[in-house]
Amino acid sequence: MTAPLDLKTPFSDPGAIASYADRTRRLVPGWDDLHKMVTLLVAEGAPDDARILVVGAGGGAELDALARSHAGWRFLGVDPSAPMLELARALLGPRADRVEFHEGYVASASAGPFDAATCLLTMHFVPHAERLATLREIHRRMKPGAPFVMAHMSFPQAPAERDAWLGRYAAFAIASGVDPDAARRAAAAIGANLPLVAPEDEEALLAQAGFGGTRLFYAGLAFRGWVATAWLRPSASDCDALGR
Repeated sequence: MTAPLDLKTPFSDPGAIASYADRTRRLVPGWDDLHKMVTLLVAEGAPDDARILVVGAGGGAELDALARSHAGWRFLGVDPSAPMLELARALLGPRADRVEFHEGYVASASAGPFDAATCLLTMHFVPHAERLATLREIHRRMKPGAPFVMAHMSFPQAPAERDAWLGRYAAFAIASGVDPDAARRAAAAIGANLPLVAPEDEEALLAQAGFGGTRLFYAGLAFRGWVATAWLRPSASDCDALGR
């Protein structure tokens, strides 16, 4: 059995970092297929020689899937955790030569412009007050019309529904071999500490940040994934819908 991530020291504990890939596969429904879907969605709009921004690149699974799929793609991998970036380098092996690693946040990363961007299992750690600013920093680094794919924990936030989805998160973890008590403690910690956002609010934030054509492509119990397009600016109709 394995234990879920300790939210107090999520990306600094050596044991947690070493077991990151195996643990995440047990907690996120369809983990491997999620990466396959992200690669396909990026390929719909990115050229063969694309430069791609990967936000939350630590661990390297996302980078590795993208790099394996297209030999001509190059990447900027952004993550504030040096140990997680080292894990990514180790996983990528020779493919790391196509990645520029940036230890820090997207606001201090290269201005691009990028042909595509991804952000997996990261945005649910970003505080509410910083969520829109983070999405805008991603958007302003992207070429107009470039695809953006993001996926993370997101579910209805009304109290009763929230509790039900957290229970499902724990139930999936237990079914995947996580110690039951540890899974329930992790679900309670997530509910108490993560700045979760309901799916409809996620889509509104994407629109406010300048993304359009947003479509849900993945729903894995407590997790959701969207693909959107970087607009030059929000359309007049969307500004009206947002009251701006």
